[in-house]
Amino acid sequence: MSTNQPALGAAAESGDDDGAGAPDARQLRTILIAVSVALMAVIASVSGLNVAQTHLAVEFDASQDTILWVINIYTLALAALLLPLGAIGDRIGRKPMLIAGLVVFGAASALAGLAPSAEIMIAARVLCGIGAAMIMPITLAVITSTFPEGERGKAIGVWTGVAGGGGILGMFLSALLVDVASWRWLFALPIALTVVALAMTMRSVPNSREHTGHSFDTVGALTSVVAVSGLIFTLQEGPERGWSAPVTLLALAVGLAASLTFVVWELRRRDASLLDVRLFRERRLLSGSVTLLVVFGVQAGIAVVLFPFLQAVLGWSGLQSTLALMPMAVLMMMAAVVAPKLASSIGARSTMVTGIGLGGAGLAVMALFVSVDGGYLSVLPGMLAMGFGMGLAMTPSTEAITASLPQERQGVASALNDVTREFGTALGVAMIGALLSAGYRSAIDDQLDGIPDGAADTAREGIANAVEAAGSAGSDKEALLHAAQQSFVDGWQQAMWVGAAVTGATFLYVLARGPENQVPAPVKGEEATTAETVAS
Repeated sequence: MSTNQPALGAAAESGDDDGAGAPDARQLRTILIAVSVALMAVIASVSGLNVAQTHLAVEFDASQDTILWVINIYTLALAALLLPLGAIGDRIGRKPMLIAGLVVFGAASALAGLAPSAEIMIAARVLCGIGAAMIMPITLAVITSTFPEGERGKAIGVWTGVAGGGGILGMFLSALLVDVASWRWLFALPIALTVVALAMTMRSVPNSREHTGHSFDTVGALTSVVAVSGLIFTLQEGPERGWSAPVTLLALAVGLAASLTFVVWELRRRDASLLDVRLFRERRLLSGSVTLLVVFGVQAGIAVVLFPFLQAVLGWSGLQSTLALMPMAVLMMMAAVVAPKLASSIGARSTMVTGIGLGGAGLAVMALFVSVDGGYLSVLPGMLAMGFGMGLAMTPSTEAITASLPQERQGVASALNDVTREFGTALGVAMIGALLSAGYRSAIDDQLDGIPDGAADTAREGIANAVEAAGSAGSDKEALLHAAQQSFVDGWQQAMWVGAAVTGATFLYVLARGPENQVPAPVKGEEATTAETVAS
């Protein structure tokens, strides 16, 4: 495709119902703003309720397990339904699917904000997850099927920046709303974003869809839902219930069995499949997926470590702690926007490798210099390096995934991109959280000599428990706090070194098997630019 021809032409071939022709630069900006606002609503709702766990428990007189379900059921429903709903959007039209998703999401958010009980809240969060699964893959599919080739990378960079940094921005705004109003106002943000996105979508976003002679892959859709549900449930509940708990093992077995069934079935369906798994032989798709899995896993795991460090070790409020993450989020979003330009100069693989390398270096810097006395400044340089590096890696990885599937299957391509992100997030939280907990317990056992048994037993459960126990420890308060804080830092270092090792392995893999570097050839006279492959 020429860089002077809009990608909407490809969309029209697969069924552009609006028939309005190629959008101009102003329309493209409006489309990008519309889908970015819709994406922000979805992303902000992933982490927003984390800042209100205590308020929810008091309001509904609910257990911690119930509150975790209120928070996690949204992500579970979102991840499980991404692939089938992305595929349905390709068939019925991306614009009507996006509009329907925004309506469902907005209504469910309003219901959650008014929920009189935990049960109603959980049901509302399930509906929010369904609406989000209708929205998220379509936002990226609209970009890839609408923007011309020369502008697509920049647009994907903006989308990636919102997806990467939007969660932290959403947490900050949520913490601010909880502090100045109440937890119920948390839902005002996604509702407002949804209303804006809906108005802009109805007015500006073009429609496109797939025309195919194949029937919908119902078996593939159902097995994908079971597979993703089982595996995400395992990663979410394993740390809470125990990795050897019967329900955890059952969910893992069901998830693995459904995954195997999905792969076998999709191989049989071949070109009529929901997701042609043979495409994973292509280095672009596989390396892009691996990179996103690791990047989002590390990012989510860092949040697991940083929040208790800022709150329990440094004694900061939830709002202050969230604000402390903003520099990392801002750099991540900036790097995601810059990444397409860098990729056009040095190639996608080189950009991905640079980003992964910077991210790994940031993890190592945090592991080396974090300390109780050093406080926030001991981790800030590593946070900045990690944020910028991860932002650089996200955009070319996302573009590698979407470019691997045909234009008419961009809903599925976008859904695959999103499922990979959700898996990475759940895996990172589970892995780094478990490493932190194990390192903390191992370190604190050697520092509780002289502490009363009751307070010592409480402190072993976690740093938040230790801070609570210190309040009634009398003369042992300072010794207990110091032991807990130092043990947390020891656990932090262990988790960060493992994260750095995983990132290093990903660096080597992408260096060897990443997408080929495509950079523009020199322009001669008025001839259009072409691409040449840089020697590996």
